[in-house]
Amino acid sequence: MQQMYSLLNISVFGYHFVELWWLLLLPFVLFFIVYRQKKRNNKSNSVKFTKSSKALTELEDTRIPILLKIAFGSLLVGVSILFLALLKPVKTVDLETTERYGEGIDIILSMDISGSMMATDFTPNRLEAAKEMAKEFIANRKSDRIGLVVYEGEAYTACPATLNHDFLKDVVGQVQSGWLEPGTAIGVGLGTAVARLRDEDLVSKVVILLSDGENNKGSITPLEAAELAKAKNVRVYTIGIGKDGYATMPVQTPFGTVLQNTKVSIDEKLLTQMAELTGGKYFRATDNESLRAIYAKIDALEKTKIVDSNLEKEPPQSPSLFLLLGGALVSLSILLELVIYKRYA
Repeated sequence: MQQMYSLLNISVFGYHFVELWWLLLLPFVLFFIVYRQKKRNNKSNSVKFTKSSKALTELEDTRIPILLKIAFGSLLVGVSILFLALLKPVKTVDLETTERYGEGIDIILSMDISGSMMATDFTPNRLEAAKEMAKEFIANRKSDRIGLVVYEGEAYTACPATLNHDFLKDVVGQVQSGWLEPGTAIGVGLGTAVARLRDEDLVSKVVILLSDGENNKGSITPLEAAELAKAKNVRVYTIGIGKDGYATMPVQTPFGTVLQNTKVSIDEKLLTQMAELTGGKYFRATDNESLRAIYAKIDALEKTKIVDSNLEKEPPQSPSLFLLLGGALVSLSILLELVIYKRYA
C-alpha cells in the first residue's frame, strides 16, 4: 500500500499525490507531442492547396497561426493534467489532519472544581486557567467527541461527549467552584468519566483528569476507578495542578472569606499510578504556560495514535477534477485542429 506519509510536498489545486513515479513518463509523452507538431509544421509547406485565392488570403490571416498555437498549448497542458490523474491525487487540507479519514477519539475531561482550585498561584486562579486551557484543547480536536465531568466531594456530568464543541466550550466557561458537596473525590471523578464513554470498540477512549489535591471523599477509590478504566480500555492522563510549597487561596472563616497561604498537597504518587495503570501519563503543571504545554503534549500523543491506526486506511483518490480539466483541454485542441485543417485543406 502506498502510505500517504511518503508523499512529497507537491500540491496542485489543494491535492497531494501518491504515485509520483508516473511523472517519469511525462517528458517522453511531451517530446512525442512536440515532435509530432514540428513534423506537421514541416509538411505544411508542401501541402497542395485546392481552395480559391480568397481562401488563401484567409489562411494568411494571423488568427490562424494563433489558433494553431492555442490548440498545441491546450494539448500540452491537457495531457500534463491527465497525467496528474495517474498520480493518485488525494484531497487533503494538510498532511497532519489525516484523522479526518478515520474515526475520532472519545475524550472526557474530568476537572477538579473544589475550593482549592481558587488558589491564585495561576492567573487569575487555578480553575480559570484550567478552563481556558481546556477550551484551547477542545478547539484543536475537531473530529473528536469530547465531554466534561466536574467533581468536588461528588461528581457531575456537565456535558456528555459531543461533537458540538462550541456548546461544550460554553459549558466549560460556566463551571464554578462550589457547585457540589465539598471535598476531593478523585475516584468518583474518574469513575464517572469512564462511565460516560461509549462501550463500542473505538480506536481510542481517553480521560484527562485534573486535580490539585488528595483524595478524601467518594464511594470508589482512585485506583479502583483506574482498574475500571483499564478494563474498559480507557487511557487516563492525569494532571496535578499547583505550585510546590504554599499558595494563596480563599478560605471560609466565621468572619467571611479570607485569603490565606495554604500548603499545596498533591498526591503525585497516586496520580502517577492511575495513569500508568491505564497506559497513560502523569503531568505536573505549576503555571499557566506549563498547563498549556501539557495539553499540547496530550494532544500530540493522541493525534499520533490516530495516525498510526489510520495508516492502513488510505484516503480516497480524487482524480475527477484532473480528468475533467485535462479531457476538456485535449478535446479543445483536437476540435481546433479539425476545424482549421478541414476548412483550409
